[in-house]
Amino acid sequence: MIRQPIISVLGHVDHGKTTLLDYIRKSAVARRESGGITQHIGATEVPIEVVQGICGDVLKTWKITIPGLLFIDTPGHRAFVNLRTRGGSLADLAVLIVDVNDGFQPQTLESIAILKRLKTPFVVAANKIDRLGWKGSNVSFVKSVKDQADFVLQELEEKMWSLIGDLSLNGYEADRFDRIKDFTERVAIVPISAKNGVGVSEILMLIAGLAQRFLEKKLALDLTGEAKGTILEVKEEVGMGTTIDVILYDGTLNKGDAIVLGGMEDLIFTKVRALLKPMPLDEIRDPRQRFQYLDSVSAACGVKISAPALERALAGAPLYIDTPENRQKIREEIQKIRIEKEALGVVIRADTLGTLEALVSELKDSVAIRKADVGEVGKTDVMEALSVRKEDYYLGVIFAFNTKVTEEARRVAEDNRIKIFEDDVIYRLTEGYAQWVEQEKLREMTRKRQELIFPCKFKILPEYIFRTTKPAIVGVEILLGTLKPKYDVITAEGKKVGTIKSIKSKDEFLSKVQKGEQVAVSIEGPTVGRQISEEEVLYSDLPKEDYKILLKSDLSEDERQALEEIDQIKRKHNEFWYL
Repeated sequence: MIRQPIISVLGHVDHGKTTLLDYIRKSAVARRESGGITQHIGATEVPIEVVQGICGDVLKTWKITIPGLLFIDTPGHRAFVNLRTRGGSLADLAVLIVDVNDGFQPQTLESIAILKRLKTPFVVAANKIDRLGWKGSNVSFVKSVKDQADFVLQELEEKMWSLIGDLSLNGYEADRFDRIKDFTERVAIVPISAKNGVGVSEILMLIAGLAQRFLEKKLALDLTGEAKGTILEVKEEVGMGTTIDVILYDGTLNKGDAIVLGGMEDLIFTKVRALLKPMPLDEIRDPRQRFQYLDSVSAACGVKISAPALERALAGAPLYIDTPENRQKIREEIQKIRIEKEALGVVIRADTLGTLEALVSELKDSVAIRKADVGEVGKTDVMEALSVRKEDYYLGVIFAFNTKVTEEARRVAEDNRIKIFEDDVIYRLTEGYAQWVEQEKLREMTRKRQELIFPCKFKILPEYIFRTTKPAIVGVEILLGTLKPKYDVITAEGKKVGTIKSIKSKDEFLSKVQKGEQVAVSIEGPTVGRQISEEEVLYSDLPKEDYKILLKSDLSEDERQALEEIDQIKRKHNEFWYL
């Protein structure tokens, strides 16, 4: 038996995902097809009769035997972010919705990264062509082309090339669907108006046809086999307590079956108390008849499960029939994500196992991960990050992906200067971290530069000996570079003679002086006439660590010359002094 393919609908917020699904639902209800259309919690089933009704003649070239299409339905931005990773992993095919006017946006790029990682085939719906001035409604794209003005066709063509270019930059060859001969080699782009129904028939035709032609073996299954599913959401339902919304992708699940599923702390073992599906769409608003109770459900479908002990169920975790083998399988799958990976690394918290998996996948090649887990950020997470910060503050940070930070955790983090990155889009989270690292590096470089001893060459002026010792106070002229208080001073032979105690010009003490300036300096250590003398040339003494940094720094021409002279002085005593 062939099951219906699971279709994930992805894309940037407000690009028209829900509008497309709403158009399909309304069309199905209006046509009063046999079986209608049933919207499940987290999923929308579209029987093949509905697909054929919407597609009409467009579908006649394909021999269709699949029973329908199951769309993973995640309305709303928050749910979309929560579920799309698991949706992608569950999906046999995907529809990537892109606003043809806005082009690729952060969540578009994030969606493509997920589809690429999971190797999920997809088609692109280039939505909102009505805003280009495209005329028509409830019609195929190909049929509507002849009714369009030349300037509209030209603008669409330009938008198509832009999308094709963006897909190419992300590793995909693409073209408009009606120009493709081999759908295994190129990603199909279908211009649509989800609002007016233009091109929707071709989207459904491509999904059904491609699933039929290329996924027949994958879709074949034994419905008598063990039930396998993925938890989409954990919800509190009035009169039922905590329930879970599940996509069943293999086998049959019966009322009373013993099941095992992933939980926040450990596995959850329970028995199915009830299997629920909503009534057909046109009756869903009546809460007294909201759900129909079933004795069994078969893949592929979306179903709400009522059972004891679901309070700590983990969204994104697998659900299987309870056997010793399946218990171990779930533990291994969850543990692959929720392990401490490095002694030094970032701490990650996410709202679901699926989003955690996506974030870990995004970060693991660029940053070490110390801990990755599901749930809110607590004080223990901050302490984990703090222990790392002492060694490497770039890694002593926390990523909170679409999850809460407790007040205590936030307070402890602020007190200890632990950075917490919070967002509900992976792209923005990782981008924010990268920008912060660059800013911190710049700040660190600025701080180190301020603390560095810079190269300086200066000369004691004759007849400007104000004091010979304890400390010696002399007039000097800065020949090269920069001089500051606390700099150690060496002679042209490399002998240390003392330390600059202060710098003064007239009645003002100075924090630094540069090439060309004449000032009075006090030098702790030497005696004029013994260790130093009139007209003698002296240099700042550079520690080797400072020298290494200065070599790579943006120095002025005179600072660079002073650095080279000091290097030559040091090499007279030790050729490898800087190592």
